[in-house]
Amino acid sequence: MMDLNVLKQAVGDLDEGTVLDMLNEFVATNPGEEEAQKVVNACQQGMAVVGDLFDKGEYFVGDLIFAGELLTSAIDVLKPVIGSGTTEKAGTIVLGTVQGDLHDIGKNIFRSMAEAAGFEVHDLGIDVSVDAFVEKVKEVKPQIVGMSGVLTLAIDAMKNTIDELKNAGLRNDIKIVIGGNPVTKEACELVGADAFTTNAAEGIKICQGWVC
Repeated sequence: MMDLNVLKQAVGDLDEGTVLDMLNEFVATNPGEEEAQKVVNACQQGMAVVGDLFDKGEYFVGDLIFAGELLTSAIDVLKPVIGSGTTEKAGTIVLGTVQGDLHDIGKNIFRSMAEAAGFEVHDLGIDVSVDAFVEKVKEVKPQIVGMSGVLTLAIDAMKNTIDELKNAGLRNDIKIVIGGNPVTKEACELVGADAFTTNAAEGIKICQGWVC
């Protein structure tokens, strides 16, 4: 059995070579699903280390992007031994950059980190209409809706989306987190969201707190 602490540290150090070498060697031993799940958990714990280092200012946005890509690669390596649908899902998130805004870097970082943390993420992309958010929430019944925006006009679009979720009778069944440059405590209260964040690592912690 591999040393899970070494794996966790390698993920936290963004040591791609070590992580992938360890995982490929692990998969080659034909492990059971229970063992494989422990390895997935160690990878997720390593991602939490990355988030903590970002909070402390030791890692930067580029490191978060790379960490998300590394975790996606790690899960891809492990897929043959964790099986389809055998990994316990943390929760479901509907995600998108709101109508009128075409920025997606922050959203993409959040999506990668959320997936690495065990969430099923339905990413609607950029310039997402109010109706598209509402229809997707009706379809997949997520626990969480994440809305991103960089432009000031994004605040209005977020409010319109949340208002329509209320009109559709969906608001009470979900938690809503908004993120992006113009987002503040005041904006969060104005649009009617449950929480706001300006960095992806913090956003993941918020979501994890909601589904615990």
